[in-house]
Amino acid sequence: MGLGEREFEVDGQTVRLSSPDKVVFAEQGWTKADVARHYATCAEGALRGVYGRPSVLKRWNDGAAGEPFFQKRAPKAAGREYATVTFPSGRSADLLVPRHAVDVVWMAQLNCLDLNPWPVRAEHLDAPDELRVDLDPTPGVPFAEVRQVALVVRDVLGEHDLVGWPKTSGNRGLHVNVRIHPEWTFTAVRRAALALAREVERRMQGVATSVWWKEERHGVFVDYNQNARDRTVASAYSVRQTGLVSAPLAWDEVAEVDPRDFPLDRFAERYAAVGDLTEGIDAAAGRLDGLLDLAHRDEEQGLGDAPWPPHFPKQDGEPPRVQPSRRRTP
Repeated sequence: MGLGEREFEVDGQTVRLSSPDKVVFAEQGWTKADVARHYATCAEGALRGVYGRPSVLKRWNDGAAGEPFFQKRAPKAAGREYATVTFPSGRSADLLVPRHAVDVVWMAQLNCLDLNPWPVRAEHLDAPDELRVDLDPTPGVPFAEVRQVALVVRDVLGEHDLVGWPKTSGNRGLHVNVRIHPEWTFTAVRRAALALAREVERRMQGVATSVWWKEERHGVFVDYNQNARDRTVASAYSVRQTGLVSAPLAWDEVAEVDPRDFPLDRFAERYAAVGDLTEGIDAAAGRLDGLLDLAHRDEEQGLGDAPWPPHFPKQDGEPPRVQPSRRRTP
């Protein structure tokens, strides 16, 4: 082992960490080794969130205060698995497919803080097995409103025979992951997520919104577009640039949770106390029929598609992809 290197053993396998004393979080003094140790400590849970999923490498080579870059073509290494995915542009790339806990620590070796898996497995690259609900508060919105919206999301999911698994985002919001059977396209899953967002908005007028354009948003945005192809969300147990961990929650914790309770340096205590709260998520896969029926009813009442992310080709039935304030009027 070279000077300035350290080895981490995870589940009987070893990964070499270069520059382990490199400071990643300058304010707190946390190092690259601290990040790797976090993933080794909660390896079972962290692996569950990315297992078998093509993953984009979000690399923070200049630390958490710097600018990350997204590496879609993963560096090839012996013993790693890769999958060729196709992006909306038509281009393709080989993404890392984690299968072992040591793969997660290897991503930390590459200066990854958060883990960014696609919502598909390598065996079904065009059929997501996860619907993702991203609750993103607009500026000035208190976190209490995010918690309220999350609980309504849980109720709407339950009414449509789906189970949500909540977690903090590690920043200002909350995520709810929903395992589904891999029987639908990305477009169908996004359509179901849009229907879910609109139903939550109806129940929480003035608090939740499904409006895409920032100038029209208020309250907590239910980001349906996180389910479009090639969009990723930080997975459970990810370390965020805030120094907080994206922490899985029990539903009875949501009403009072504060994301600041899960800093990197104290998360091992949390994990030791509650274990992996995502255990059981893979056995809870449900069907999208109910949400797609809801989408159909919305469409019958005149609610068509909503805007897609800007780098996607224009979609059939999509409304004008231009900010409302810049649209030309007759």
